[in-house]
Amino acid sequence: MTIKVFGHKSPDTDSTGSPLIWAWYLSEVKGTPAEAVLLGTPNTEAAFMLERWGFTQPAIIDDVSEDEAVIIVDTNNPAELPDGINGADIQQIIDHHKLVGGLETKGPIDITIRPVACTATIMYDLMGDDAAKMPEAIKGAALSCIISDTLEFRSPTTTDRDREVVAALAADLGVNVTDYATEMFAAKSDVSAFSDAELIRMDSKAYEVDGTKFRVSVLETTSPATVLNRKASLIETMPAVASEDGVDQVLLFVVDILNEEATLLVPNDLVKGVARKSFGADATGDSVVLPGIVSRKKQIIPNLAV
Repeated sequence: MTIKVFGHKSPDTDSTGSPLIWAWYLSEVKGTPAEAVLLGTPNTEAAFMLERWGFTQPAIIDDVSEDEAVIIVDTNNPAELPDGINGADIQQIIDHHKLVGGLETKGPIDITIRPVACTATIMYDLMGDDAAKMPEAIKGAALSCIISDTLEFRSPTTTDRDREVVAALAADLGVNVTDYATEMFAAKSDVSAFSDAELIRMDSKAYEVDGTKFRVSVLETTSPATVLNRKASLIETMPAVASEDGVDQVLLFVVDILNEEATLLVPNDLVKGVARKSFGADATGDSVVLPGIVSRKKQIIPNLAV
């Protein structure tokens, strides 16, 4: 029996790299056959990470079978997982997000949810002394995950432990963190090949506020103008994406990594109200800048109000 290890839909770097890390650990250290899989095409930064460290892209799956052995990482939200997840044999959850609820298991399982910025940080600690056995590629994946999720320590989710693990991994690999982060963020910012609908869904999560269902999309970039130049067509595409995805409204935040601010696109009065009630921002046009807002998990989702 081979255990499938996967993260959330619309996989970012953490949900691409952490399954690889944990599947390696289970297979090579614990002697438990495991395979990393993805719930969608990885974003451009995650694809860069795979190529940079010599990985073959894991297989993409649409669903899981009844009683199939799985391990969930980087999420515990059923909305971000396959439709059949509660019929699968969930054996472990490793995550750094708030507990959502709604998952069902066949029996008692090992659940680790810790308040750090990245799943890979938790995995590094769970391995203990075995972390030293990680080959270069697995260390590179872990380093990439933490740099991505912390926005190179700019995100308010960053903890001292995230910094410590990055320092240890970078020293082992002989990597300059700032130089490598610049490469990663450049890859993340190259969105020219994607349609507007693909951009909206690229890094997004479903979230409900007082009965209103949102698709909360975040595009982290060092070149916000590249995305904002497409503002009109992105706004025009939002209703179709919302309808297809079964939500009431798309909220699209373009996060400027270097200037540490987000621009929220404002297509209608509903989003104008969200900007005012959630962030105290008065939108007079089709977008509004939110200084200091960079983290969906810590600054956007917890503050959403309608």
